Amino acid sequence: MSRSPLLLPLTLALAAALPLGAHAADARKATLTVGDTPLIPRAALFGNPVKSGAQLSPDGQWLSWMAPVNGVMNVWVAPADKPEAARAVTNSTDRPIPGHFWSGNSEQLLFVKDNAGDENFRLYGVDVKTGAQRDYTPFDKVRVRMLGGSRKRLDEVLVGINNRDPRWHDAYLLNLKTGELKLVMKGDGLAGVETDDDLNVRLGARPNAAGGMDYFQVKDAVVADKPFLSTSLEDNATGPIGYTADGKTLYWRDSRDRDTTAVFAEDVATGERKLIAQDARADLGATLRNTVTGEVQAYAVEYLTTEWQFIDKGLKADFDWLQKQLGKGEVYVSSRTRADDKWIVGIDPVSKVAATYLYDRKARKLSPLYVARPELQNAPLVPMHPVEIKARDGLTLPSYLTLPQGADKNGDGKPEQAVPMVLLVHGGPWARDGHGYNGTHQWLANRGYAVLSVNYRASTGFGKKFLNAGNKQWGLAMHDDLIDAVNWAVKQGVTSADKVAIMGGSYGGYAALAGLTFTPTTFACAVDIVGPSNLETLLGTIPPYWEAGKKQMYSRMGDPTTDEGKAILRAASPLYKADQIVKPLLIGQGANDPRVKQAESDQIVQAMQAKNIPVTYVLYPDEGHGFAKPNNRIGFNAIAENFLGNCLGGRVEPLGETVRQSTAQIAHGADFLPGLKAAAEKK
Repeated sequence: MSRSPLLLPLTLALAAALPLGAHAADARKATLTVGDTPLIPRAALFGNPVKSGAQLSPDGQWLSWMAPVNGVMNVWVAPADKPEAARAVTNSTDRPIPGHFWSGNSEQLLFVKDNAGDENFRLYGVDVKTGAQRDYTPFDKVRVRMLGGSRKRLDEVLVGINNRDPRWHDAYLLNLKTGELKLVMKGDGLAGVETDDDLNVRLGARPNAAGGMDYFQVKDAVVADKPFLSTSLEDNATGPIGYTADGKTLYWRDSRDRDTTAVFAEDVATGERKLIAQDARADLGATLRNTVTGEVQAYAVEYLTTEWQFIDKGLKADFDWLQKQLGKGEVYVSSRTRADDKWIVGIDPVSKVAATYLYDRKARKLSPLYVARPELQNAPLVPMHPVEIKARDGLTLPSYLTLPQGADKNGDGKPEQAVPMVLLVHGGPWARDGHGYNGTHQWLANRGYAVLSVNYRASTGFGKKFLNAGNKQWGLAMHDDLIDAVNWAVKQGVTSADKVAIMGGSYGGYAALAGLTFTPTTFACAVDIVGPSNLETLLGTIPPYWEAGKKQMYSRMGDPTTDEGKAILRAASPLYKADQIVKPLLIGQGANDPRVKQAESDQIVQAMQAKNIPVTYVLYPDEGHGFAKPNNRIGFNAIAENFLGNCLGGRVEPLGETVRQSTAQIAHGADFLPGLKAAAEKK
């Protein structure tokens, strides 16, 4: 397990950099100006990047990245010294491949892919030299997990497959050259396992009655009778990071006896622990580890922004040099060779277009690889301002505010006069918003809105007190945090009380529904994307492979097997207050969503129809938990943009052909949004 805490987020990246439909080229060429600021085409923000996700093969001989083939994102590969000789090695024609990674032997490119958003991911591999593609896990209704790779056993990986029992992932040794799968151990009752560099399963994690995890030693595929470490719900951020290459040291994130997680190194033989890193502001996040030994070299602290702290002085020298060369913004490393002589690096300047480079460490040389979205190079992108907002009980909410161009002439993060605002709520809820380029923030700001993203209580990364303050607070203190953030924005002069919309996906969609039902007059309108309306039915229909996380979800939300828990869940469900809705609502849903079933949207729409309350409901038959296909994402955002413009008065790019070119089915309420019915009619 790379991350042991089983928080099972219902997350949705609203504007992920995924593929672009065929109409995008025309949209990119469009010259759209409303007022003094050019209107950035939606296709430029939400369509295909030219390239993305570059990786180096471990031996440094190959470069790979994601790029479109006939409008669908696929995997490309090129010799590292000849990027111009790139060729596509996958041929997905229906759905974008979400990403890829290299085998240890540098001979196969690996990727996962599901069917129409059902999240039953299969593992595939492509032989780099021959182009032959293999389906390593040819099982229906099965979800594969990567459990471990190795610096020693280069032709093999350990994968988890739930084809025996859909609730549990059994560990299999997969030979990447022959495709042979060999059962290593059954996973009954285990939330996950930790493997060493020899691909031995060394640890197993099992949920306990306290809502935490019990950690067991595993030897020769046999799980010990008694746990050697146990956590409660409060300390569920505690868990293993991974072993060093020699298997003698195991790194942990641990929040026990402290608020924020720290990184410890444990001597496996003696059990002695050494504190490696800590920060009182935030849980420690990503680490950089030696590509040969596996030792931690650096760690990230992400409070308002991401700060890298270095244990390895040589690594720090590289980052310092890269920062000077690349300028303002966050430097990140996305790939390293096994010899650690070459890196893929990037810079995120937030309000400028990100660029990706090949870095030769020995020569101290940067070679440009690509700009992911060159059409945005001259676009009017704007800064994102980190802010701290006080909740009514004194809790500090780390948040991010983006303002329209020209609204903040002196650059102090406050507009000269109030503007309409969109409260953009992250999914999870056990996830977080962060600082950096955000396509949704840029889009909405370009349309004339302030955009506020709030890390409400229950968000991860800010310590266990912050996380656990959200336990059983759906629709209560978690929602109060969002209301407090709106009141802060009004008091600061960012917006006016009658010009605020709420929008989000997954939990953010739930928050949008809660906004219109629990606080009916606070928001001018709401956009709900794959949001649950009934928490009882949500928990009753979660995928079977979430079995290990049920206890934790029940502890954090309410236990549907008890009368008390049912009462909590029912009180927090917007469905039962649908008759309170008095403001416009737009709902987007994927028909194949395995996390938040279509019924979650259907039932609140039906409840509103029964009371003759207007609602616009858009269904996508080929999508799951969010909109992966660019024509669908662009199409829904076109609808949302027109909906927000009608509600808040912001700038609008015409619907054009975007809705027709998507698979959108206007299940209800096409007449409630001007022009939608005509725009949706197929030619």
